[in-house]
Amino acid sequence: MKQEVIDLISKTLEINPNDLKSDTDLARDLDIESIDLVDLVTAFEDKYNFEIPDNELKNLQTVGDIVAYVEKHQK
Repeated sequence: MKQEVIDLISKTLEINPNDLKSDTDLARDLDIESIDLVDLVTAFEDKYNFEIPDNELKNLQTVGDIVAYVEKHQK
């Protein structure tokens, strides 16, 4: 699952997948902007067929956070 999440982040944000680790912080390390976050959330919602509520976004700060969220919520 971790590699699948890394691949999707890499593709969506056009980032080298080798630069993404579990502790990679989206804001601090990748300096993503809000539009990038919207694209990323949309990509995960489309791929895994679930909705990420806005109030959950603050909990998704690292690649590891996203992996855990997807594992917990994927159908």
